[in-house]
Amino acid sequence: MSDTASASDTAPTLVLTGGQVLTLDAGFTVTEGVAVRGQDILAVGSDAEMRALAGPGTRIVELGGRTVLPGINDSHLHGAAYGMTKPPFALDVGHPSVGSVADIAAVVGRAAHETPEGDWIIGLGWDPGYLAECLADPGRFPHRRDLDEVAPGHPVCLTDFSSHMVWVNSEALRRCGIDADTPAPPGGVIDHDPDGRPTGILRESAGRLVQAELPAPTQAQRRRAIQGVIRELHSRGITSYTEPGLGPGGAGSLFGGLSTDNWTAYADLAASGELQARVSVLLLPAPMGGSADDVRKGLAELHRPESADPRLLRAIGVKIFADGVPPNRTAWMSEPYPDGGHGALCVHGDTPALQVHELREMIRLGHEAGFQLGVHVTGDRAIDLVVDAFLAANTAAPRPDARHYVIHGDFISPDSLAKLAAHGYGVNMNPAIKWTISDLMDEVVGPERSAYQWPVRSALDAGVRVCASSDAPITEPDWRQGVASMMLRESKASGRPSGPEQCVPLADALRAYTSTAAWQDFADGWKGTLEPGRAADLCVLDRPLLDLDPHEITQVQVDLTVFDGRVVFER
Repeated sequence: MSDTASASDTAPTLVLTGGQVLTLDAGFTVTEGVAVRGQDILAVGSDAEMRALAGPGTRIVELGGRTVLPGINDSHLHGAAYGMTKPPFALDVGHPSVGSVADIAAVVGRAAHETPEGDWIIGLGWDPGYLAECLADPGRFPHRRDLDEVAPGHPVCLTDFSSHMVWVNSEALRRCGIDADTPAPPGGVIDHDPDGRPTGILRESAGRLVQAELPAPTQAQRRRAIQGVIRELHSRGITSYTEPGLGPGGAGSLFGGLSTDNWTAYADLAASGELQARVSVLLLPAPMGGSADDVRKGLAELHRPESADPRLLRAIGVKIFADGVPPNRTAWMSEPYPDGGHGALCVHGDTPALQVHELREMIRLGHEAGFQLGVHVTGDRAIDLVVDAFLAANTAAPRPDARHYVIHGDFISPDSLAKLAAHGYGVNMNPAIKWTISDLMDEVVGPERSAYQWPVRSALDAGVRVCASSDAPITEPDWRQGVASMMLRESKASGRPSGPEQCVPLADALRAYTSTAAWQDFADGWKGTLEPGRAADLCVLDRPLLDLDPHEITQVQVDLTVFDGRVVFER
């Protein structure tokens, strides 16, 4: 072999240089360039060092001062479900597309004119905090009558922005057999009028009474939805994400967005070489409102499914639902909500004591089966219970590196933070949701608790690993908004700060979307930073990020995304 051939075999395939390369390594090293060979990072260093590595076949990207980051890892993103929130699957009835109940009725009415009578009309995204009628009258809430007027002959199902509440019309209630005598399922609430008839609002697990009746997409449609989402993620610089809950417990979710069918769709894409992102999956053996027996049966059915390439698709954990969400007043809180009630656990059991026992058993089963546990839990009382259950399960069956974590963790207490830190467990928070709902939460839980919600600074100071995520489709998968929200904690609606003492600097915010997210994936040895030998997943931003006013971060554009050494997006 000639010297020229040998040199070209070892030369980088891609060099990006003359910029601001944020490696996100342990020392937050900032350098000028990065070299890629094949699927891996070959080197990082100065402009001169990177140019010296280039061979005749190397593509050189002149950064001109632009920023390079590791590929973004959205560590809690319902990819399949998000894909199915878009046309042709669902209408957009979220802010800012609509601003009132009347706007939503108009959207549904237009769909009714275009949809054969008797077929379902499905939408997603409504939020009473942005509906004019609800803002003008706190006693006003969406009602079945609003939809009956415009679509009397179609069953209508509109899921809210949080995916924890469903608004339906009378035809949908009739189609699904829901009337004044229908009991709410465990962990669910059916709202009623004074005369006892359902209002059309179904909360938490009660929403599945309708969602389970919706027409199911085909496998081909599921694959197309996932591929469409991944193309969007590439345009946002995202190369990895956690799909937080696929399994029999998701069979009744909207379009089966959390069902086992979507594991099959992902596995088919991985096997055919068409999966262009790294997807970590939490299996979902039991539904919201489920039981320990559901977990046993679900785990027996799922086992630990395999994929063609574990660096692309891997089932790493199990998701369990503990309680609801604060905006619905279904998060289980130590102190009551200002308008009464403490919320509750969303698990099987006729009494709180039985529910506590059931949740502990569900966590024990997942731990002893060898899985990482990601538990959806938001209220401080429920979080304390979950963290203690993690510790009890580990005491009974020690595992040195389980990497269990609290999902959301809205009102996590200092005591629970200390316990998570001591045992190497984590928390996954949602800063863009904080940005979206902070004014609303002042009313729901009071200003003091609202300011504390998602205490990122407290968690980091306690030594807890913190990941940040979009929870799409709850918010858009926009890490820029998440980073800005972590640095500013300002309200989307008013711009008012909410808990500014919980702000964190840029480096901590970026780690939550890169290196710490790789830790959650058990992949911190090979992705999440720009270091030699790591996976060549990275993105190029259109300007320098260091010292940028945090208010301007949401205006930053992604110019280039590289996944597995290949350019997959170029603006």
